[in-house]
This record gives sequence, C-alpha cells and structure tokens, in this order.
Amino acid sequence: MMVLLDMGCRRRQGWVFRVGAALVLIAAILCAAAERARAQTVYEGDQGGLKISAGSTGSGSYVQYGQQKLLGLAAVADFDTKRRIGVEAEGRWLEYHQTSNVHVETYSVGARYHFDAGRFQPYAKGLVGLGGFNFPYNYAHGRYLVLTGGGGLDFHWTNRIDVRAADLEFQDWPQFTFGNMTSVAVSAGFRVRVF
Repeated sequence: MMVLLDMGCRRRQGWVFRVGAALVLIAAILCAAAERARAQTVYEGDQGGLKISAGSTGSGSYVQYGQQKLLGLAAVADFDTKRRIGVEAEGRWLEYHQTSNVHVETYSVGARYHFDAGRFQPYAKGLVGLGGFNFPYNYAHGRYLVLTGGGGLDFHWTNRIDVRAADLEFQDWPQFTFGNMTSVAVSAGFRVRVF
C-alpha cells in the first residue's frame, strides 16, 4: 500500500512540478514584457510605472485535513504597475502549532489588482503554485497543485514601507491524496519598496 501511494505521489509530483515550472516561466516572460513595454515613450505625467516591494508576514491557517490550525511565516514579493495590475509571488511555511508533525508549505505566483485610496491600498489576487504537505508522524510527504484566491489591505506608513494590515487567502488543493482539500489563511506584516 505504501509503495503504491509513493508511486502515485511521484507521478503526481512530476506533473505538478512541470505545471509549476511552466507558471514560473510565464511569470518571467510577463515581467520581461512589462519591462520592455515600460521602455516605450510615455506621456510625461504617466512615467514611473513599476514598483517592486518585498516583505514578510506572520500567518495563521486552518487546514481542512485533520482540522489543523497552524502558524507560520510568509515571504512576499510584489511587482506593481501604475495601472493597478501587478504580479505577486509568495512562499508560506506553516511550521508552528503542529499536531502529529503535520506541516504545510506553499509557493505561489499570480496576478494582483490594487488601487490607492488615500494611504490605504486594497488589493485582490489570484495565485497558482505548489504545496507541500507532511502527513502525520512523517508517514509521507506530498506535493500538490494549489489554487489561491484572496485579497487584503496595505497601509502606506512611509514612502517606502507599507504595513500589510490584513491578508486573507482561500486555498484549494484539488489533487490532494484523499480528495479535494481547502485551507484558509490570515496574515499581517510589512513590505518594503525595493525599486
């Protein structure tokens, strides 16, 4: 049984890895295209359209498998344009408050829509990526496709520092070993403008 489960996980991991690699390649192409488009002539009042920020958040998550409530950290990189469309890349490691050594990590990238309302910046995002799940008592570790939808609110504290006041994500793991699994994550932290 364990051999069959391991063979099924390996087959799935190969497919998920190929999809993840393709998504990373598409994101890189989109970033390169955005940079090339930025080099075109623009009106004087419409210049300076790319903002790159990186940050970190603390996260709390409810995972449907075993009704786990996990805590962890996340790293976030945002590539925003002046036209309200951007790309977000995120890594999340839920390692604390484990029961039976169950822990989760996700790596996702996708589109982000944002707008400024005074010193606040509401946003919505849709991400696709890979999730790693460690089963109880280290019985197995699987990698799965993860689809994420969410949004949140940033506060412009200074010209370079934003406080991520709230970030809410709904994750769907459609190819999880024991059927479709969902999770909900809430995060807060900060991000710093790099460029």
